[in-house]
Amino acid sequence: MLALLIKTFLVQAFSIPSSSMENTLQIGDRVLVDKLTPWFGSEPERGEVVVFHDPADWLAGEPTPDPNALQTVLSWIGLMPSADEKDLIKRVIGVAGDTVECNKTGPLKVNGKALNEPYVYPGNTPCSDDDQGGRFKVTVPEGKIWVMGDHRQNSRDSRYNQSDKNGGMVPVDEVVGRAIVVAWPMDRWSTLPIPDTFGQDGLQAQAGSSAAAALSVAPQGMAVAGVVPFVWWRRRRTAPAETR
Repeated sequence: MLALLIKTFLVQAFSIPSSSMENTLQIGDRVLVDKLTPWFGSEPERGEVVVFHDPADWLAGEPTPDPNALQTVLSWIGLMPSADEKDLIKRVIGVAGDTVECNKTGPLKVNGKALNEPYVYPGNTPCSDDDQGGRFKVTVPEGKIWVMGDHRQNSRDSRYNQSDKNGGMVPVDEVVGRAIVVAWPMDRWSTLPIPDTFGQDGLQAQAGSSAAAALSVAPQGMAVAGVVPFVWWRRRRTAPAETR
């Protein structure tokens, strides 16, 4: 029952099986996801790394993970996601009212402001100069977010799903929570703060009125037991209260 409560209301562990968020997240990393703050009405913010349910068959054709015995037990008690859950992890680039655009190789712009993105995979350009979705200009509607992987040339994210029923957007109610810490392996332990580029002057002031890497079951899920205090970790806020 305790494990179920932790998984449902506090924090859950996920394993990273692909390279679409490198180098921020690497294959084999285990991340802990804060599921508490959304219960208090908090919505995803620009710059956050979030886990969300597959919004419109982004993972169609991807193989289902084959869990081992420990993973199966942890899933059964509710501490780990089940093997057949289809979840993804990406960075939030745009929220409701934002205009997000890419032209040629970049830079990526939000509300007309160019983003300095040191988290983008070395050697990648912020935008991809192709006609499959790499060049775009979209306005994010209410209740949606626009997401992109940090490994820009190896991520099938919002850009390449614009033909789906959500126009490539991820519904906010499909978001599981914010990834707050890399918990395993130990030599990669780190928090996942919002990058400074999303706090630059004028980014929020120009906003309007107011998504692919599958996540498999995390073998080191028992690390959750030692990180409950992280759900109280004060999230860095980049938007002034009156713009929320």
